[in-house]
Amino acid sequence: MAKNIKHALVVEGGAMRGIFAAGVLDEFLTQSYQPFDCYFGVSAGATNVAAFLCNQPMRNHKVITDYSCRPEFINLARFVKGGHLFDLDWLWEQTIRDIPLQTEVFEQNPQSFYIVTTAVDSGKALYLEATSNSMVEQLKASCAIPIAYRDYPTLNKIQMTDGGVSDSIPVIKAYEMGAREITVILSRSLGYRKKLTKVPWLTKKIYKGYPALINATLNRAEVYNKSIDFILSPPSDCKINIIAPPKQFKVGRTTKSFDVLNNGYNIGLEEARTYLLSC
Repeated sequence: MAKNIKHALVVEGGAMRGIFAAGVLDEFLTQSYQPFDCYFGVSAGATNVAAFLCNQPMRNHKVITDYSCRPEFINLARFVKGGHLFDLDWLWEQTIRDIPLQTEVFEQNPQSFYIVTTAVDSGKALYLEATSNSMVEQLKASCAIPIAYRDYPTLNKIQMTDGGVSDSIPVIKAYEMGAREITVILSRSLGYRKKLTKVPWLTKKIYKGYPALINATLNRAEVYNKSIDFILSPPSDCKINIIAPPKQFKVGRTTKSFDVLNNGYNIGLEEARTYLLSC
């Protein structure tokens, strides 16, 4: 586990909404802004942190605006027939071959990076410390959105799924590990609150045979909103810095329009510049 954490960076996921954090972190790279002792990333947020720590600006812009928009990745017709809506197997194989993560650069970084996944058997969040050898598979597990990707990646004999199911914004975990300043990059505008599912019976049907995953999914809104409460009203000994997309951010979870995505990336760049002016 990480020691002597003072300032942690926490990056939320959100599938294609991750283009905002990609812009923010690319601007951080441009301005050589890396004051963090520790990093936490969830799903698309974890892939953005990985590119940041591998010093690869524009990598995730390319992944999100190009590869993630191809029919080989998002395919509703395939999903209706019983296949993946998001084919992570194809995406990982293609992007790691064409634009591999520079893990040799990551290896030189002394800070710890925790990739959040959810254990299928317990429904609990797992905070996997990334290594240059395991990071690619850990990232895939964190991004494995249940049902949309119909497999559960297995690491160390543990079936895992999307980290957002159990801890979408791990600010409380960062605080518990010692961080007293936390910079959080959100993928939704401030004021967003996750709503309880209106069809719990459907969740129970979809995850039949996985009772812990059912409970984690039904409790997801409560856990998410608790994190938002922490961000907006942190303990007296903790400083929270918030970078969130403005109301005009139009990117959704499955947006495929290049113009909309690219605009979302540019909004991330601008929000980062505004934030850095205040530092």
